[in-house]
Amino acid sequence: MIGDLDISGVFLPTLLVLMGITYLFYLLVHGVLTRLHFYRLVWHRALFNVALYALLLGAVDSLSRYLMT
Repeated sequence: MIGDLDISGVFLPTLLVLMGITYLFYLLVHGVLTRLHFYRLVWHRALFNVALYALLLGAVDSLSRYLMT
């Protein structure tokens, strides 16, 4: 995850790009959980969403490191 990505001469931190990708996955998972009425079982919805995003970010980071080697 160390380094920058060069997109048409604009250097972006790798973490910023991974966070954008993770947000797209988060929207997908959040939509599925909403349709399944999963949030009725969750005590603190905002805390759950932050934890879900953190878990997804860790998974995307691990997957990106695996694919880069």
